[in-house]
Amino acid sequence: MTNIQGIAASSGIAIAKAYQLVTPDLSYEKREVENPEQEVERLESALEISKQELEKIKAHTQQELGDEHAEIFSAHLLVLGDPELINPIKDKINNDKSMAEAALEETANMFISMFESMDNEYMRERAADIKDVTKRVMAHLQGVNFPNPALIDEEVVVIASDLTPSDTAQLNREFVKGFATDIGGRTSHSAIMARSLEIPAVVGTKDVTSRISQNDLLIIDGIDGNVIINPSEEELSSYRDKQANFEKQKEIWAQLKDEPTFTSDGEQVELVANIGTPEDVAGVINNGGEGVGLYRTEFLYMGKSELPSEDEQYKAYKSVLEQMGDKPVVVRTLDVGGDKELPYLDLPKELNPFLGFRAIRFCLENEHVFRPQLRALLRASVHGNLKIMFPMIASLEEFRQAKAILLDEKENLKNEGIEVSNSIEVGIMVEIPSTAVIAKQFAKEVDFFSIGTNDLIQYTMAADRMNEQVSYLYQPYHPAILNLVNNVIEAAHSEGKWAGMCGEMAGDSIAIPILIGLGLDEFSMSATSILPARTQITKLSKKEMASYKEKLLSMATAEDVIEFIKDKTE
Repeated sequence: MTNIQGIAASSGIAIAKAYQLVTPDLSYEKREVENPEQEVERLESALEISKQELEKIKAHTQQELGDEHAEIFSAHLLVLGDPELINPIKDKINNDKSMAEAALEETANMFISMFESMDNEYMRERAADIKDVTKRVMAHLQGVNFPNPALIDEEVVVIASDLTPSDTAQLNREFVKGFATDIGGRTSHSAIMARSLEIPAVVGTKDVTSRISQNDLLIIDGIDGNVIINPSEEELSSYRDKQANFEKQKEIWAQLKDEPTFTSDGEQVELVANIGTPEDVAGVINNGGEGVGLYRTEFLYMGKSELPSEDEQYKAYKSVLEQMGDKPVVVRTLDVGGDKELPYLDLPKELNPFLGFRAIRFCLENEHVFRPQLRALLRASVHGNLKIMFPMIASLEEFRQAKAILLDEKENLKNEGIEVSNSIEVGIMVEIPSTAVIAKQFAKEVDFFSIGTNDLIQYTMAADRMNEQVSYLYQPYHPAILNLVNNVIEAAHSEGKWAGMCGEMAGDSIAIPILIGLGLDEFSMSATSILPARTQITKLSKKEMASYKEKLLSMATAEDVIEFIKDKTE
């Protein structure tokens, strides 16, 4: 038995064999072939296997995530069947006696270079499709297993260096029982998606991919952050007991599913959920969510070859609003850049993308992207309780400009005879220290604040949350963070507005007592965190927690805060 320590990213225990989701080594030794016909047959076989895989992946993606997510695989299938690409490969094999691998790579690289140099954005997108497809064909030419998370059809634990949002979106919860990654933290996208999928996960292990082999038996302990390789019978028995106890605990939590959230002294707060797709709403309802506090709309834009249309977006927003009924749904407008790239948008390469051209900055400069989203949201507003939130706001001028565009589109729709709700609240994410510092000025103009601690912490501490070397500085309980959070809450309340939090800190068991004491109104978290948080809050006295406020805000270190809160609440 070997034990690897990582970061507990999604609670639960998973026991299954390992599935290595690692891109294989596709290097080869170039040689001249004696039998070109045989090479052409090898090529055609690899093309056919790739086609069958992509058809399955497309069907699975359509079923699980809808047509828009499946479109990228339609584009890949078109590339596979394009004679403009395939015939030159065969010509190289027949005329130059090239091996199939060399003919594929040389021809593909020629097209990729040609498309990447074009001014036409659509043609540049084709280069990415060719890269993806030829990698798959190359793997099958070499008899190497190409990882396809959507095609997993037996119980496994996925092991990867990291999981992209599109990788995670392909995971089938019926078979993928958990996962572990080399990199990442509790706020990485793979961790957030794991909680949405309700599967145990351990991230940030540093070397799990190099220490685990395909089909090793694994235990993923998403409660304490451990990965156990080839456990003994004694270990298996112990963890099966832990797994059963966790399931019993979930049953206890479930008793509060339909209850409002009150502290022990009768003060009410709201527990809502973060989601990425309309399909996530079922998890919100099943876990007793009182609304949606953050709908990350960028997932509508991912895994596609072009921007989603206004109608596509309208259908997605309408679906979420209708499913939630009269419960609030806070939708964040497009937040791309940083660690969220969209190849077809051709975003500039930046030395520091987290501090660069992203989120509201991109949208204000690209109204052809921003306005269709706002129109879709406004059209959907009549189907539920919509609140619109702008991300990455650093100045009042940005908020005013974004709101002006929103109001302009609202007027346009009314002139077109399209009904729009007149009770839409418009707020901002507070994730930049400058905004938190002058929250009083913002509070006079916004309808609400939602504190995005994932970025607020890294910007305040000047510590990239994805960088393992400075991860020790990513401190949610640091007094500087608590003072900024308190400043935002007080500013909101001074103007009769509400303040929520949609960063991962909102569902953190150490942070929750602090936030109750600071007067936070709305806690938005992964759906699976809602019932444990509600259980915890019912045992907390708001009056008592508030009495610790001044002491906590005047402390010197995060360690002091943690020690104090544990002493007062355990």
